[in-house]
Amino acid sequence: MNEERVPQLLRKLGMPREMLPLLQEALTHRTYAVERGLKYDNQRLEFLGDAVLEIIHTEYLYHRYPDLAEGDMTKIRAALSCEKTLAAAARKLDLGRYLLIGNGEKECSGNERESTLCDLFEAVLGAVYLASGLEGARRFVHGTMAADYPDPRRLLCSLNPKGQLQELVQGRWKRVPEYRLFRRGGPPHQPFFEVEVRVGPFVAPGRGSSRKLAETAAAVKMEAFLHRRWENELS
Repeated sequence: MNEERVPQLLRKLGMPREMLPLLQEALTHRTYAVERGLKYDNQRLEFLGDAVLEIIHTEYLYHRYPDLAEGDMTKIRAALSCEKTLAAAARKLDLGRYLLIGNGEKECSGNERESTLCDLFEAVLGAVYLASGLEGARRFVHGTMAADYPDPRRLLCSLNPKGQLQELVQGRWKRVPEYRLFRRGGPPHQPFFEVEVRVGPFVAPGRGSSRKLAETAAAVKMEAFLHRRWENELS
């Protein structure tokens, strides 16, 4: 059972044993809490972790790039904090393996969903912050992400997937991608948006905490699909 694995993660993160209940809260998905009648889930810690992550990234970029403009630092911070990036960090730590999740979500592999993993990473960060303070939270974030982003400024070259897709489509078909919002939901503090982008007969979905992020995710998927299709045509 996942409950039995929680102490393993506690040791892996270097958190003191008395923080076990806090880590267990960070690993408790709301569906699990509902099924078990628990009075807590990881949404409050996720809220805290999101704020801590913003401080850590802001401080890091401020000192790392003293000549970088505010707008560029904001773009890099957004890329380092986006759903895809944090889900990848969660996978690197194998956090989905420890997630306490409801049976319905488990059956549809909810612990592998990018939005769930992103939220999980932030919740665990919130727990690390409460257990070890800002310095411990810094070690956790940098230790997890530094190897993958040794020079975050390079992210500026890939921060406009929608623009790249539009340029690609206009160059080949003389048209522009069409975006459509088809679903939105979630509580006010944790909304989600689902969109699709259409290029001729091809459609790609995207999901994010804002419409802009959802459209960006859809653009990334569509561009990857089109490149694979063209490569197959040439092979």
